[in-house]
Amino acid sequence: MKRILSILRDAFMPATRTTLWLLKIMIPISLAVRLLQYYGVIEWVAQYLNPLFQYMGLPGASAIAFLTGASVTTYACLAVMLSMHLTLRQATIIAIMVLICHALPMECAVVKKVGSKPFKMAVLRIVGAFLAALYLNLVLPEMPQPFTTMPVADSIASVWEVVEQWLWASLKLCAMIYGLIYGLMVLQRILDKLGIMRMLTQPLRPLMLFFGLPENASYLWLVGNVLGISYGSAMMLDLEERGEITREEANEVNYHLIMNHSMLEDTLVFAAAGVSAAWILSTRILFAFLLVWFRKLYKRMLALRKSYVEQ
Repeated sequence: MKRILSILRDAFMPATRTTLWLLKIMIPISLAVRLLQYYGVIEWVAQYLNPLFQYMGLPGASAIAFLTGASVTTYACLAVMLSMHLTLRQATIIAIMVLICHALPMECAVVKKVGSKPFKMAVLRIVGAFLAALYLNLVLPEMPQPFTTMPVADSIASVWEVVEQWLWASLKLCAMIYGLIYGLMVLQRILDKLGIMRMLTQPLRPLMLFFGLPENASYLWLVGNVLGISYGSAMMLDLEERGEITREEANEVNYHLIMNHSMLEDTLVFAAAGVSAAWILSTRILFAFLLVWFRKLYKRMLALRKSYVEQ
């Protein structure tokens, strides 16, 4: 009991700091989107983006949510999505795009430290996000229900009514985000204290072979999928320095993680807002699987070609 209370207490301040940091980004973006929507700017932008995004079953205005997530965080993207008129189907497609391609400046800088090429990783994530959207537009059933019941700015409302609606919606979002982050930090500490992360690595070795990853990469894969790319890369760097993995092995794991990382947090965030966890997990795992095996096939073809030329 004392250990649990200690974990709950230790998680309070980090969760609070993280939430405040996120809200500093999210709140201004969310308000800006509401006001841009009210004054018709988003509708004006959308008409130029509709030709591209309609192939993915999305309105042109959804580009704002995608660009926000790609440059900042998934939380900022969610704040934008909750400020728009979207169906659940459209929200699912945007969610997958952003979960594959989010926080590019920060995460590409992180993977560079362990030996991956940041520009290449960024391009793969952007391409992967659009291919995943095209895939979902083909396979997703119709979901006409609205993504959120939160009030959205009405063209006949005054600007002050828009701000009031945004304020109440933001307060609900803040409460949800803090609850999620605090709960995740408590869970992470419990897993660490009990040594569960290390215990799970051995049974995951066959799964690594299925994903096309090095057999000894199970711990890196688990850390990246539970804690995210930033924590995962920090762990990879530590293991590299200790000689437990090679730089090439760390790079191979990153090809999987750029498509599918932070499965716990990312899935819970969007599932709490109404997006299906099954579609999130299955799509990200599929594209991570395809990227790694296509890369292996490409490298094999290059090796065969080189061998043929030398002969």
